[in-house]
Amino acid sequence: MEYQLGEFEELVLLTVAAQHNEAYGVSIHEFLTEETKKKINISAIHVALKRLEKKGFVDSRFGGITEERGGRRKKFYIVTALGKKVLDASHDLRTSIYQKIPQLQFAKI
Repeated sequence: MEYQLGEFEELVLLTVAAQHNEAYGVSIHEFLTEETKKKINISAIHVALKRLEKKGFVDSRFGGITEERGGRRKKFYIVTALGKKVLDASHDLRTSIYQKIPQLQFAKI
Protein backbone atom coordinates (compact mmCIF):
# COMPACT_ATOMS: atom_id res chain seq x y z
CA MET A 1 0.00 0.00 0.00
CA GLU A 2 1.35 3.44 -0.96
CA TYR A 3 0.91 6.42 1.34
CA GLN A 4 0.97 9.98 0.09
CA LEU A 5 2.88 12.56 2.08
CA GLY A 6 3.20 16.12 0.81
CA GLU A 7 6.30 18.20 1.51
CA PHE A 8 4.61 20.41 4.11
CA GLU A 9 2.93 17.39 5.71
CA GLU A 10 6.35 15.75 5.93
CA LEU A 11 7.79 18.78 7.73
CA VAL A 12 4.88 18.82 10.18
CA LEU A 13 5.17 15.06 10.76
CA LEU A 14 8.94 15.35 11.31
CA THR A 15 8.31 18.11 13.84
CA VAL A 16 5.72 16.05 15.69
CA ALA A 17 8.25 13.22 15.86
CA ALA A 18 11.02 15.57 17.04
CA GLN A 19 8.80 17.02 19.78
CA HIS A 20 7.70 13.55 20.88
CA ASN A 21 4.61 13.70 23.07
CA GLU A 22 4.90 17.49 23.51
CA ALA A 23 3.85 18.60 20.01
CA TYR A 24 0.84 20.87 19.67
CA GLY A 25 -0.17 23.51 17.12
CA VAL A 26 1.75 26.48 18.52
CA SER A 27 4.92 24.52 19.34
CA ILE A 28 4.96 23.03 15.83
CA HIS A 29 4.39 26.49 14.33
CA GLU A 30 7.23 28.06 16.34
CA PHE A 31 9.61 25.20 15.53
CA LEU A 32 8.92 25.23 11.78
CA THR A 33 9.07 29.02 11.56
CA GLU A 34 12.47 28.96 13.24
CA GLU A 35 13.84 26.02 11.25
CA THR A 36 12.60 27.08 7.81
CA LYS A 37 13.06 30.83 8.34
CA LYS A 38 9.71 31.27 6.58
CA LYS A 39 6.42 32.81 7.62
CA ILE A 40 3.98 29.94 8.17
CA ASN A 41 0.27 30.35 8.79
CA ILE A 42 -0.85 28.56 11.98
CA SER A 43 -4.00 27.49 10.12
CA ALA A 44 -1.82 25.58 7.64
CA ILE A 45 -0.34 23.66 10.57
CA HIS A 46 -3.79 22.72 11.86
CA VAL A 47 -4.99 21.65 8.40
CA ALA A 48 -1.88 19.47 7.94
CA LEU A 49 -2.36 17.91 11.39
CA LYS A 50 -5.97 17.03 10.56
CA ARG A 51 -4.88 15.41 7.28
CA LEU A 52 -2.08 13.50 9.02
CA GLU A 53 -4.49 12.26 11.68
CA LYS A 54 -7.04 11.20 9.05
CA LYS A 55 -4.30 9.26 7.22
CA GLY A 56 -3.35 7.52 10.48
CA PHE A 57 0.14 9.07 10.67
CA VAL A 58 -0.50 10.84 14.00
CA ASP A 59 -2.74 10.37 17.01
CA SER A 60 -3.92 13.16 19.27
CA ARG A 61 -4.90 13.66 22.89
CA PHE A 62 -6.09 16.62 24.91
CA GLY A 63 -4.06 18.02 27.79
CA GLY A 64 -5.55 19.42 30.95
CA ILE A 65 -7.52 22.64 31.21
CA THR A 66 -5.35 25.61 32.16
CA GLU A 67 -6.18 29.15 33.29
CA GLU A 68 -3.47 30.60 31.05
CA ARG A 69 -5.37 29.26 28.03
CA GLY A 70 -8.71 30.60 29.23
CA GLY A 71 -9.96 27.16 30.25
CA ARG A 72 -9.10 25.59 26.87
CA ARG A 73 -7.05 22.45 26.52
CA LYS A 74 -4.04 21.89 24.25
CA LYS A 75 -4.35 19.17 21.65
CA PHE A 76 -1.12 17.16 21.62
CA TYR A 77 0.04 14.97 18.73
CA ILE A 78 2.28 11.92 18.55
CA VAL A 79 3.53 9.97 15.54
CA THR A 80 1.96 6.53 15.07
CA ALA A 81 3.88 3.43 13.97
CA LEU A 82 2.49 3.98 10.47
CA GLY A 83 3.63 7.62 10.54
CA LYS A 84 7.14 6.52 11.53
CA LYS A 85 7.13 3.95 8.72
CA VAL A 86 6.17 6.65 6.21
CA LEU A 87 8.90 8.98 7.53
CA ASP A 88 11.47 6.19 7.26
CA ALA A 89 10.42 5.42 3.67
CA SER A 90 10.61 9.10 2.73
CA HIS A 91 14.06 9.43 4.32
CA ASP A 92 15.29 6.28 2.56
CA LEU A 93 14.04 7.49 -0.82
CA ARG A 94 15.56 10.95 -0.47
CA THR A 95 18.87 9.51 0.76
CA SER A 96 18.97 6.99 -2.09
CA ILE A 97 18.43 9.69 -4.69
CA TYR A 98 20.90 12.05 -3.02
CA GLN A 99 23.59 9.37 -3.03
CA LYS A 100 23.23 9.12 -6.81
CA ILE A 101 24.52 12.67 -7.29
CA PRO A 102 27.92 12.35 -8.98
CA GLN A 103 30.89 13.79 -7.12
CA LEU A 104 31.59 16.57 -9.61
CA GLN A 105 32.73 20.12 -9.29
CA PHE A 106 29.62 22.27 -9.24
CA ALA A 107 29.48 25.83 -10.51
CA LYS A 108 29.84 28.48 -7.85
CA ILE A 109 26.91 30.81 -7.39
